Amino acid sequence: MSVLADDYGREVTGVRISLTDRCNFDCVYCHNEGLGDTRGPMDPQDDEMTADEVVRFLEVASEFGVGKVKFTGGEPMLRDDLEEIIRRTPDHMEVSLTTNGTFLPGRAEGLVEAGLDRVNVSQDALEPKAFAEITKSGAYDKVIEGVHAALDAGLDPVKLNMVVFEHTAGYVPEMVDHVAENDGLQLQLIQYMPELTGKPEWNIDIERVHGWLEEQATRVERREMHHRARYWIENESGDGEGMVEIVDPVENPEFCANCHRVRVTHEGYLKGCLNRNDDLRPMGEMSKAEIRETYRETVANRVPFYGEYMIRDGNGGWEMNDEYVDA
Repeated sequence: MSVLADDYGREVTGVRISLTDRCNFDCVYCHNEGLGDTRGPMDPQDDEMTADEVVRFLEVASEFGVGKVKFTGGEPMLRDDLEEIIRRTPDHMEVSLTTNGTFLPGRAEGLVEAGLDRVNVSQDALEPKAFAEITKSGAYDKVIEGVHAALDAGLDPVKLNMVVFEHTAGYVPEMVDHVAENDGLQLQLIQYMPELTGKPEWNIDIERVHGWLEEQATRVERREMHHRARYWIENESGDGEGMVEIVDPVENPEFCANCHRVRVTHEGYLKGCLNRNDDLRPMGEMSKAEIRETYRETVANRVPFYGEYMIRDGNGGWEMNDEYVDA
């Protein structure tokens, strides 16, 4: 079967799968893959997809030419069967993981042996007290240990995820210096999403961050994925450089126009857009034939959130498109 494209010509080449909504952190900006705060007990929950259900979906997605899967959460490493899931992922798929890093020590090598190709580690500050205030966790040292464990296991480069908002904006320059001075690290600055977290007062102007990085950069690139900007920053000694990437979806039609991914919630619902929860399609214990049809429907009904689902009003703001009201 060929790669599926939605009505806007966007081919779906990747999937992002939440394996759990459990997490050992309590980050102040968390939106849990757009579902809101659903976190409950830390013990495994009956509503989480089983390894068999995850693999069954991936086998179907692979039939449609999907070449990348990112496992996320919550904290996906709370799943004891994570290595099994990665090992059973179709061989041609690139496998990546987003984690807070605390469980990488002792497991990073096993994850690589199972087939993990890349890892993103959440790190919003380089100072333990500031880190604790943002994550509500005292696990700073464990995260640093996890980053080193990932590098030692061959997961190079390790991409550090930093959410940029009022609490962290002042830490951006030192984080940029950190990745420029340390081989094997890259930085992904993620725009804070006030519409999903309910704290609009924490928002900052991400364009100011773009502007500052352009002033520092020796070169700038654009990725096909979401048309993201990548900035290459030279280190202080001039003998190396670090890469900084910005993920800025908020009020950004260009970002939506270049989105090539669908999502799966920890409960096994297909989700065409991070910002929408009115398009969820359950898979449950479906057969592969039923999953194929559900996947086709999800892709066919994908809509760019900004520029189509949400459109400009007369005052330069955004409002819901009447076409989707009570749809």
